[in-house]
Amino acid sequence: QVQLVESGGGLVQAGGSLRLSCAASGRTFSAATLGWFRQAPGKGRDLITGIIWSGAVTYYETSVKGRFTISRDNAKNTVYLQMNSLAPEDTAVYYCAASTLTAYSTIIYQQSSNYNYWGQGTQVTVSS
Repeated sequence: QVQLVESGGGLVQAGGSLRLSCAASGRTFSAATLGWFRQAPGKGRDLITGIIWSGAVTYYETSVKGRFTISRDNAKNTVYLQMNSLAPEDTAVYYCAASTLTAYSTIIYQQSSNYNYWGQGTQVTVSS
C-alpha cells in the first residue's frame, strides 16, 4: 500500500514559480515509477512528467520541458515538481501518482491506468 499526499499548490502570477511536493507512505515507494499528472477544467488527466525508481530516467511533456523539473528523494519518500516560468495555461489540478505494478521498472508509463496509487490533487492557478 502507498498513500500519496500532495502539497505546495496555490495562486501565482504568470512568470512565477511553485514547488509541489508529494509525500508517500509505504515501503514500495522507492521501487515505484512516479508521475505528475494535471487536469484542467473540462479536459482529461494527462502525464506531464515522470521519473523511474532511481531517478536516472525522466520524461517531460513538450509544453513543460525546460520549465518544470521532477526529482525524487527515496530516503524521504518524496517526489517534487519544481515549476518555473508558469503561464495561465498551466492552471490545473496537479496529481502525483505511483506505479508499483512492476518494481524497479525503467519505463515511464504514459497512461494513467498504469498508475495504481494517486494523491488527492492540489490546485495550481496562474494569473495573467
